[in-house]
Amino acid sequence: MTVTKDLIDKTINVIRSAKTILIGAGAGLSTAAGYTYSGERFDKHFSDFSAKYGFTDMYSGGFYPYETEEEFWAFWSRNIYCNRYDQPKSEVHRNLLKLVKDKDYFVITTNVDHLFQNNGFDKLRLFYTQGDYGLLQCATPCHNKTYDNEEIIRKMIAEQKDMRIPSELIPKCPRCGGKMTTNLRVDDKFVEDSGWQQAAYRYKKFLSSHIGGEIVFLELGVGGNTPGIIKYPFWRMTAENPKATYICVNQGQAFVPKEIANQSITLDMDIKMFLS
Repeated sequence: MTVTKDLIDKTINVIRSAKTILIGAGAGLSTAAGYTYSGERFDKHFSDFSAKYGFTDMYSGGFYPYETEEEFWAFWSRNIYCNRYDQPKSEVHRNLLKLVKDKDYFVITTNVDHLFQNNGFDKLRLFYTQGDYGLLQCATPCHNKTYDNEEIIRKMIAEQKDMRIPSELIPKCPRCGGKMTTNLRVDDKFVEDSGWQQAAYRYKKFLSSHIGGEIVFLELGVGGNTPGIIKYPFWRMTAENPKATYICVNQGQAFVPKEIANQSITLDMDIKMFLS
């Protein structure tokens, strides 16, 4: 569908008139806010790692098999710092909040950068399904708990040298004394702690309270990596509810099944431009 001013105006009017909105946010929303994992931001923070190992983006660097924990945490402390703690305010997220702040809204996101909460969204209306850059967990894991990492990450940033942190800063599990890792869903060892469980419960409660009612499913920047978390459920819930409207804004990836085409609006355009 060609994106016209009339279509954009129609979409904004649908959002503004809606009383209930479920936002599904993927990596494209963070990218629109300037949090890219390659290019200038990568070169600024990881040129030494790139020169040594050849990878050209933060995502690839996160999976590299570093030989030592000192080097592993040098990379990850920079990654966490620039994507979680060194955050200027996001115009994209703040414009989105202006649209929904007075509505019954909820956000489910696969993003782990905390941009929603850091830009004014109610933390009780957020479900970070894939983890949080700001948390560590036991790598085994020996128990179902996570730990705030801001203090140790800032120390790693301040004291690392030659792509290594001091050995004494390597985090150890407070229970078993073993390795710790990031609280990110990369395998079946991801810890769904009490905070995650409570957010999941609030999300399910939000959904159950709006079954069959008028609701807008607003999908922003969701790609094909994990469609079973946001995209496919949004399609299914739209198909099951004739009062639902599905909106997808995603440059290069805005599409919809024919079964719900008459309930849907797709905008193949830059999310930042749309929200401005």
